[in-house]
Amino acid sequence: MMENRKPILGITMGDPASIGPEVAVKALLDSRVYEVSRPVLVGEADVFEQAIQFCGLDLKVNRISKIADAKFEKGTADVFDLKYMNIADLKMGEITAEAGDVSFRTVVKNIELALAGEIDGTVTGPINKESIQKAGHIFAGHTEIYAHYTDTKKYGMLLVEENLRVVHVSTHVSLRQACDLVKKERILDTIYLIDDACKKLGVINPKIGVAGLNPHASDGGLFGWEEEQEILPAVQEALKRGFNVEGPIPADTLFPKAIGGVYDGCVAMYHDQGHIPFKTVGFNWDQSKGQMKSVRGVNITLGLPIIRTSVDHGTAMEIAGRGIASPDAMVLAIEYAAKLHKSKKDNQ
Repeated sequence: MMENRKPILGITMGDPASIGPEVAVKALLDSRVYEVSRPVLVGEADVFEQAIQFCGLDLKVNRISKIADAKFEKGTADVFDLKYMNIADLKMGEITAEAGDVSFRTVVKNIELALAGEIDGTVTGPINKESIQKAGHIFAGHTEIYAHYTDTKKYGMLLVEENLRVVHVSTHVSLRQACDLVKKERILDTIYLIDDACKKLGVINPKIGVAGLNPHASDGGLFGWEEEQEILPAVQEALKRGFNVEGPIPADTLFPKAIGGVYDGCVAMYHDQGHIPFKTVGFNWDQSKGQMKSVRGVNITLGLPIIRTSVDHGTAMEIAGRGIASPDAMVLAIEYAAKLHKSKKDNQ
């Protein structure tokens, strides 16, 4: 009975030519995954089997065409086999339209399974934006694909690693465009999203810090006007609505304080402002081996009608097929999807 309460999570392979299939199968060998969920891999069974072989893993593949046929047994990878490609056509480590098309269609299928109620949440492996666009799918990334296929208008990207939780006012746009998107209403929407996300992750009355856009949060207007005209009015309005929020705070002050536990959530004004401190905390480079020692951190899409978490690393084509990719972020993404499912059930 307890087993049936664990969420069924659809885990995509990401780009088949990348480290995505590898980190997915490796994650299934971590005992924490089966303690919190009933995982199903979604994608190409042949690709997952290839990853198991070059990693030398003790893992069997159970090919299924219905979620009801999954076994949910440690040591067996249940694969919802889509059969979108011939593995003989796969070029490991290369950016191709074929791989991009398969990875895109796999994401869409996972969304459909969740919307149909066949799975309780989705976890995504890394896709390559160039590959999916070569295939004719013009999306900036997973977040935008999910928003489109779930008809979601207000959404955001939440990054989580230990004490650091970050949502962005804008993400996949140029820096010039990002400055133009720093508007009061957009900032207010983002404050709501991070506050709601923190509560779903178990934080009571979260304290939110809002970053400034300009150096030193403009130093009273010396280095820009966005703080005075857009960010501060948004913070003041949020306070009136009952949010526990402070800002605008210089970004180089906000993020060290958040890592230290002063703030439960942060609002970043643009992509790199939030991603750089996040990856500094979660990504560790091994100088002696010339590769990442550990890659942690989770990307959660907020505002959707379904659960979506993801690794926050890329496709790492340069090491695809070598069996050295870390599954740490995938395991964390699965754990966070399970947490969000529990919160959702508790609040129904």
